[in-house]
Amino acid sequence: ALVHNHAKLAYNSIAAWLDGAENMPEAVSSFPGLAENLRLQDKAAQNMKKLRHIHGALSLETIEAKPVFDGDQIRVLEIEEKNRAKAIIEDFMIAANGVTARYLSANGFPSIRRVVRTPKRWERIVEIAREYNYELPADPDSKALEEFLTKQKAADPLRFPDLSLVVIKLLGSGEYIAELPEGNAPGHFGLAVKDYAHSTAPNRRYPDLLTQRLLKASLEGKPIPYDIDELDQLATHCTEAEDAAKKVERRVEKSAAALLLESRIGEQFESIVTGASEKGTWVRLLTIPVEGKLVEGFEGLDVGEPVRVQLIDTNVEQGYIDFKKVSSRRHG
Repeated sequence: ALVHNHAKLAYNSIAAWLDGAENMPEAVSSFPGLAENLRLQDKAAQNMKKLRHIHGALSLETIEAKPVFDGDQIRVLEIEEKNRAKAIIEDFMIAANGVTARYLSANGFPSIRRVVRTPKRWERIVEIAREYNYELPADPDSKALEEFLTKQKAADPLRFPDLSLVVIKLLGSGEYIAELPEGNAPGHFGLAVKDYAHSTAPNRRYPDLLTQRLLKASLEGKPIPYDIDELDQLATHCTEAEDAAKKVERRVEKSAAALLLESRIGEQFESIVTGASEKGTWVRLLTIPVEGKLVEGFEGLDVGEPVRVQLIDTNVEQGYIDFKKVSSRRHG
């Protein structure tokens, strides 16, 4: 396929314009009809997002940071801000993924679905909501959880990303599964959708490439390129490969964070517990977008609890950031 780009647009300048900035980006004004098209896209994206959240899609907001270097030294971890221009693309991709899954099923083709199952640790999510004086139902309910998240975002927007991270950890990770046309895949709990297949990034994600091959065969009236056993194996491989890639990504991020903090050993920070299992207890600092392991004083702590910690060690090569507990308290 050939693509003819009529304008090179930048997220930040388009977002500022959509938010009411007086100056229209030159790339927009130079192409007739583009401004109206972007306004229409923005309106459609916001309407689709509103509809998803009515159905129970979760308003989660995580902090993503990238290291900013000054020569060979990391000066700061810069938080990447979300904006309306990025949201347009995100909302359109979510819509495309749903349409793709339904199209393949309607045309008798199998697919590789992206699923996030009903959370196994829902009872802990209920406990956390109760600590904020909010009562969730005993059984998993995405609409009820979304109502709680919306309320907390309005009440405490600065701490909401930390609550979001805790909920994400408790929801569990996504996975890929092979789905027959008449199948009954679990769906995506976080997006509150039944049919969902990654399809929009075949240049960087293998499941999307597989989906594009299935789409192409269907559109051209050709045989299904994979049998269900092959798709099962490919789905498992994609899940495992994604998990491995995320481990590498986290390792690099932790090494960058360790490099930033290695001169601050002995300092104390406010944090929140983001993970608690047999593998260890993890905390995320509230003032710096850094996560590390609680190696002393972790007994009895669970995900979502606030805790004051002291940095006791870093290892840039291994990506280790170690803390010990100073004090802890529950939400009032």
